[in-house]
Amino acid sequence: MTAQDLFTEAERLEQKLNGACLETRLELQPHVSMVLDKMRAQGVHIPSRLRRLDAALCEDVLEARFDNMPI
Repeated sequence: MTAQDLFTEAERLEQKLNGACLETRLELQPHVSMVLDKMRAQGVHIPSRLRRLDAALCEDVLEARFDNMPI
């Protein structure tokens, strides 16, 4: 994928995630991380809003893993 393709895909995912439920956020998190990793590998500048989105999605995944943990 070209840098523009990756950026377009990241924006498409960002739009899908806008106001999405937790289940959708958890489902799309690996895709967002993968696209951003490819962008980094190609040396593409990643806007801070996309970096924050990826961090928030990773945080959602971690929290979801611990929700069912017995105390």
